[in-house]
Amino acid sequence: MSFNDLNCSVNGVSRRSFLRTLGAASAAAATLPAMAYAQQQAGGRRAGGGMSDMGERVPLGPDVVIISSNENPLGPAQSALTALCSTAAMGGRYHQEETSKTVAVINDMFGLPKPSRDTPSYSALFPGSGGPLDLALMSNIGPDKPLIMGDPAYEQGTRAAQNMKAPLFPVKLNAKYEHDVKAMLAAHPSPGAFYIVNPNNPTGTMTPKADIAWLVDNQPKGSVVIVDEAYHHFSPDESCIDLVAAGKNIIVLRTFSKIYGMAGLRAGILFAKPEYQAKFSSVAIPARSLASISITSAAAARASLQDKNLITERRKINLDTREETLAFLAKKGYKIVPGSQANFFMVDTGVSQVAKPGDPMSGSPFSKAMLAEKVSIGRTWPSMPTYVRVTVGTPDEMKKFQTAFVKCMDHSTVMSSTASVHMPEYHMPSELYRGEMSL
Repeated sequence: MSFNDLNCSVNGVSRRSFLRTLGAASAAAATLPAMAYAQQQAGGRRAGGGMSDMGERVPLGPDVVIISSNENPLGPAQSALTALCSTAAMGGRYHQEETSKTVAVINDMFGLPKPSRDTPSYSALFPGSGGPLDLALMSNIGPDKPLIMGDPAYEQGTRAAQNMKAPLFPVKLNAKYEHDVKAMLAAHPSPGAFYIVNPNNPTGTMTPKADIAWLVDNQPKGSVVIVDEAYHHFSPDESCIDLVAAGKNIIVLRTFSKIYGMAGLRAGILFAKPEYQAKFSSVAIPARSLASISITSAAAARASLQDKNLITERRKINLDTREETLAFLAKKGYKIVPGSQANFFMVDTGVSQVAKPGDPMSGSPFSKAMLAEKVSIGRTWPSMPTYVRVTVGTPDEMKKFQTAFVKCMDHSTVMSSTASVHMPEYHMPSELYRGEMSL
């Protein structure tokens, strides 16, 4: 049964409006105190030149292909949709046991110690993984506890360091676009945390688990390795979650926003020893009570985890569509970052795409040209200024991307002409903060 075939009605509310309402409610619930603190420190606006993150700008039209925010075009699995509908009828009560049931499934699935009165859980369920990532970062760094991270990498680490006034040491990826763990270890003698995104955002490349395990075993006393596995389901490589189960000094995060297609429903997992979770109170009090996941999202997350074929099938769909697109780009002679194992990739435009100060359009000017062709692509990173990041959409969406990309690349005047073309101040979707409140 397809997404559109599902007939779900709760108290006379249509299925479509029901899910839309659920998404809005879950997004509102994701406003963790840690994020509020960050917003206050940043003057109420997040990074990106004061870009709005609540859709204040004119939304993109329905005919625009949106492949900018690393979302999954398949949406929630049928198993998750069924769980959502069956659980929503219980929404009149708090039903904390839905979260407890899901945490129990997580602990069993990943071989984590079984919680007891004397042993807290080694995992925690949140409305998205952006909030717990903030907590993990901000509770371990500060003015005398630097943050070491890859470059380029997901910018949430940079923002956390800024908000906590922690020295930041970005370390260039190696020639294979992997995190250079030995260079990261040498960057500072006593850091608070090492931040690794695996697969890396924006390159999509994997850092071998053996390298991460080496860093965990050799990191200075008092530091912690934080591994962001938001896109790990798209890769066949090993996870680092078992290092948490082994009691290592590591925090691992995962999200249901990507392969599980639940970006608007908000669910994420943090894996860490209880002692690390206890430190969160130094950043946000009381973080959990103000950011509890909805019972519908908890049920959908549990159903997704128990859907045995979901990851295999969706990984194959993503792989086939991504590789077909990359083969097309390579045949045309365009340069890409090799080795992506995620639902996105980077391609070289040949011209710097770093946005000018005050320019609200990320990836300017190439993304402006693409938007004129009704294709919204991702942004760029200062350390790779000529590259733009592109999300893998449906096969039809990627065909439209291919046509638009060739057209924009073939027009030699596109870079100069788009700067003078007046365009509306569109809301450009991004996965910043994992969609809790997207830029």
